[in-house]
Amino acid sequence: MGDERSNQLRETLDAGDVALGVLDNAYSPTLVEFYAELGLDFVWLDLEHGGPSPWDAERLDGLLRAADGTDTELLVRVPTPEPGLVRKTLDAGVRNLFVSRVETAEEVRRVVRAARFEYDGGPGERGLANPRASRWGTADEYVRTEDEETLVGVTMENPTAVENAEEILSVPDLGFVFLGPLDLSVSMGHPGEPDHPEVEEAVEAVRAAAVDADVPVGGLGFGMDDVNEKAESGYQLLNLGSTTGALQEVVTSWFDEYRGNG
Repeated sequence: MGDERSNQLRETLDAGDVALGVLDNAYSPTLVEFYAELGLDFVWLDLEHGGPSPWDAERLDGLLRAADGTDTELLVRVPTPEPGLVRKTLDAGVRNLFVSRVETAEEVRRVVRAARFEYDGGPGERGLANPRASRWGTADEYVRTEDEETLVGVTMENPTAVENAEEILSVPDLGFVFLGPLDLSVSMGHPGEPDHPEVEEAVEAVRAAAVDADVPVGGLGFGMDDVNEKAESGYQLLNLGSTTGALQEVVTSWFDEYRGNG
């Protein structure tokens, strides 16, 4: 029978440490494998704004296999707080999942309950079958350990969610909140201005409330100075950049340094 799985990302957050990752917006198993070799804590796959359909388990399989056997975890974002989609994604073998477009604590509760076999003193709503997550039924203690190894979070990206932050943060077994200043800037009427005072005020309110509630906070890093400042202010889950952003920076520097034909 198979060995028990362990979730390195959840262990990092539970220990109060900071996890660093990169958004792979090329959705490439090769790059996931390469990022793991570089020692990142997670590779973020955003299935809300791009990439394969979150219902496409076959595409997810290849990306997941690239990280299997490494200390790097996949962090997958799905576009809607649909319980069926949460179950499908976890059954594919994803262990770290967060959902977008939540507004209320009840929505969050439904999402987290859908991800668990047991929830808040009662039954959860995770389906019990033999999917890839259980290694097709060969994993030892799958039912006992799966709830402990699954990390489910939500994106805070609209004014209603911000208003309901205290209630959302009190939802049992919420793994983390991910602050989305870019989408929040749109929903607050300041598109493309994540540094607008109203947007910054909303982000700070949720960050402070999450730290007080002992719920890990995730977010985007806008340069390494910003990453370091956020790590010092209590962020535990930080995205350093993207595949295309890193390539743009390097290739542009090559052009800038080229002295031929001049």
